[in-house]
Amino acid sequence: IASRKASQNAIEAFGPLLPEFLGGSADLAPSNLTIWSGSKAINEDTAGNYIHYGVREFGMTAIANGISLHGGFLPYTSTFLMFVEYARNAVRMAALMKQRQVMVYTHDSIGLGEDGPTHQPVEQVASLRVTPNMSTWRPCDQVESAVAWKYGVERADGPTALILSRQNLAQQERTAEQLANVARGGYVLKDSNGQPELIFIATGSEVELAVAAWEKLTAEGVKARVVSMPSTDAFDKQDAAYRESVLPKAVSARVAIEAGIADYWFKYVGLNGAIVG
Repeated sequence: IASRKASQNAIEAFGPLLPEFLGGSADLAPSNLTIWSGSKAINEDTAGNYIHYGVREFGMTAIANGISLHGGFLPYTSTFLMFVEYARNAVRMAALMKQRQVMVYTHDSIGLGEDGPTHQPVEQVASLRVTPNMSTWRPCDQVESAVAWKYGVERADGPTALILSRQNLAQQERTAEQLANVARGGYVLKDSNGQPELIFIATGSEVELAVAAWEKLTAEGVKARVVSMPSTDAFDKQDAAYRESVLPKAVSARVAIEAGIADYWFKYVGLNGAIVG
């Protein structure tokens, strides 16, 4: 399923447990999939828990900041990732003020979509990642989407951006150890016998491409590893020993794969690595 649908499943699971949940969308609720079975629109009856903000991305995010500052609520907002540009100042203020808000951004790449280049983000994920105190997650399947939502719900010192796909994504198999490591932001999803010769690093919809490449190379006798990295900021906070276990310095042959601007990934692949973006 698409990670936007996996996100909706997570909202459906958290909703009954979190009366402080206060959702909303900038006129894209059916596309963002941020309405759950317990959603009730706020209008003249102020007892609801979902705000239809209209086409007001900045207003939506700023209002959610105010709700967070008031206390007692956990606001989540949603729009297409491309439209984070309209909300930019309020997004930055949420991070600056360390306010809880889960920001759901769907239609995350040049992938499936009917609206063309104006709705196809390229540099937006990188810009969110480099925003101080913003936690950014781009999950590859249902499991990573649920973990990303859990992280956003539990985080108390700033906003969390969830970068979600419009198109369906393959579900990845994991061991119990791999499942536990998802929350660490980056982990070994597929590995070789012994030290790898090559490491793929991928996020979101491109993880399945990395896995397909890994399968082909493994069949040809190449020792390869796939690292799924849904959250670079969460990974960067891990201790040095864990980061070394995932991305050993001795392996310099690295390829990052993400449908977006390539520049950000040089910090992980190095100047001799390759980036498919």
